[in-house]
Amino acid sequence: MRFRLQAFGLHLCASVTVLTLISGALYLGWYRWPGWYLSGVLQVVEIVALVDLAIGPTLTLIVANPRKPRRVLARDIAAIVIVQLAALIYGAATLWLGRPLYYTFSVDRLQIVQASDLEAGEIVLARTQNPVLAPHWYSLPRWIWAPLPENPEEAAKIVGSTLFRGQDVIQMPRRFRSWEEGLPKLRERLVRVDDMKELSKAERQALRTRMSQLGLAPDQRNALLMWGDLRRVLVVFDPGTLRIRAMLKS
Repeated sequence: MRFRLQAFGLHLCASVTVLTLISGALYLGWYRWPGWYLSGVLQVVEIVALVDLAIGPTLTLIVANPRKPRRVLARDIAAIVIVQLAALIYGAATLWLGRPLYYTFSVDRLQIVQASDLEAGEIVLARTQNPVLAPHWYSLPRWIWAPLPENPEEAAKIVGSTLFRGQDVIQMPRRFRSWEEGLPKLRERLVRVDDMKELSKAERQALRTRMSQLGLAPDQRNALLMWGDLRRVLVVFDPGTLRIRAMLKS
C-alpha cells in the first residue's frame, strides 16, 4: 500500500504543478476578472481538473502494484499520462482560443471580445490599417472604443449584418479607437441601475444594495452592463473622471 500511495502522491504533485502553471499563466495574462466570468471558462477548467487531478492520480493508485513487472507498470502509467495530456492540451487550447482580447464600448453597451470572435482576415486588415490596436498572439486584454462608421450607409450595413449573425463592429479591430476617445460618448450612455430594463427587479435591488455597501451611488447615472455570451456584469464608473469603480455580478 505504501508503494501505491507514493505513486499516487508523486502523480498528484506533478499534475497539480503542471495544471497550476498553465492555468495560472492564462489567468494572470487574460482571464482576470471579469474575463473568466464573462467567457464562462470555468466548465472547461473543471473538466480538465477532474481528469488531471482526480481521475489520473486515482488510476495510478489502482494500477501501481509493486508486484507488477516494471515494464508493465510503466506502460500502464504512460497510458494514464497520455489521457491526462490529451485533456490538458484540449483545455489549454480551448482557453487560448477563447481568451479575452478586448473590452469594448460600442454605441450603447459594453461587450467582451474573445480571440475566437475575430476572423483571420479582419486581423490582417487591422495590422495594416490600425496597427496600434490590432491583436497579436501576445496581446493582453484592452479597453477600447468601437464606434460605427460615420458614413450612414456603412453603419447601416454593419447593423444589418449583425441582425443576421454577421460581423459586428466589435469584431472589426481595424475600426477600433482608443478608450479615451470614446469617453464623451460613454458618458452620454450611462444610466441608473433602476433604469436597466434588461435586469429583473430582484437583480436591480441586489445591485443597489451591493453598490451602497461599496460606497457607490445607486441613484446616479453611473453604470452600464457589460455583456458576454451568456453572462453580464454591471460596470460602475466615477461620474466625474469616468474611472471604473467596480464590476459587479448582475
